[in-house]
Amino acid sequence: MNTGRRLEQVGIVVLVIAVIAVPTAIHGWPTSVGGNVFTAVLMASGLTLMWWRTHPRLVAILGGALMLVPVALNAYGWFPDTAFAILALLTLVAALGWSGRASWVVAGVLAAYLAVLWFVLGGDIEVPLVMFSVPSFLAGTVLRLHREAAEALARRGRELEEERELFAELAVRHERARIASELHDIVGHAISVMVIQAAAGQRLVDRDPVGTSEVFAGLAESARQGHEDLRRLVELLGGVEVGGPDLSLIEEIVTRAARSGLDVSCRFEGSRDGVSAPVAHAAFRVVQESLTNALRYAPGAAVRVVVNGAGRDLTVRVENGDAVQRRPLLSGTGRGLAGLRERVQELGGQLVAGPVAGGWLVEATMPGGGDRRRAWRAGVGRRS
Repeated sequence: MNTGRRLEQVGIVVLVIAVIAVPTAIHGWPTSVGGNVFTAVLMASGLTLMWWRTHPRLVAILGGALMLVPVALNAYGWFPDTAFAILALLTLVAALGWSGRASWVVAGVLAAYLAVLWFVLGGDIEVPLVMFSVPSFLAGTVLRLHREAAEALARRGRELEEERELFAELAVRHERARIASELHDIVGHAISVMVIQAAAGQRLVDRDPVGTSEVFAGLAESARQGHEDLRRLVELLGGVEVGGPDLSLIEEIVTRAARSGLDVSCRFEGSRDGVSAPVAHAAFRVVQESLTNALRYAPGAAVRVVVNGAGRDLTVRVENGDAVQRRPLLSGTGRGLAGLRERVQELGGQLVAGPVAGGWLVEATMPGGGDRRRAWRAGVGRRS
């Protein structure tokens, strides 16, 4: 027990002595057994308050019951008016001990208890009974409600803190997944192109020096482009302001893929106006991933890219034929199409991918306005 609790209990003992023992001694200490029992039980009723913090309900019930004993022994002792202070404290503890509907029951029991005291004691004690019970009960009720409100606020604060930590953890996971998707798109495409070009250079090195030089020039260009994309991703993650992409990026990547030896064509239909940066970026990633997969799994096949801005929607369609050359020893991570599907769905669109007659088709449909809240990563892959 800490020092504060000890001092509180000592104070209660002093209070009981002051309001019961001292007035009784001044009035004249009883000499009969019944009178001493009267005074002792009355003091015991007050001393039960020493445990009001730990057992408020027991104190209210036991203290109130003990106070009825001297009332029943009224003929054997003297009841000091100051003892009503004990009644006030007991009603205060009773109000603190019960909450909710039980508090209304306690209020009814208290009213019946006061009626019993009034009936047994008799005389003009209505005013002191009311003065030393009702205000203290109301004060205890207010204190209890305040305590319950504080506890509810503290509990809600803990819940909010737990929710904040959970949301922060989910946000971190989500950001990591998006960063992983960006790295997959950037590094996967650059490495795939470089592997294909390096393999072509190996085949040409002995019989076509000029062609070999062009292949290795394209290889260096692919490496530089991959480096630039990685640099922009690092800038975005570091909070550097980066301009947003547009659909011209698709023309650029198709041109680079054609220079690397891929049989690819691109056609734009409809209007490009009103396409937001996140949607343009997603369309670019759809084409990039599709070209990368064509290089990996269908070397030598023709690839056709169609971008159609129809009404408020943007459709990107990439279709390639079957492989006509030996596939390079280059495997994917399995995350490319899944990451694309998640990216497109975040923007309110849909992506379908699967085999078609004589090849493979990837088609994404997105609302042209997109979700501008996704614009944080729109700068990755923009033009130099």
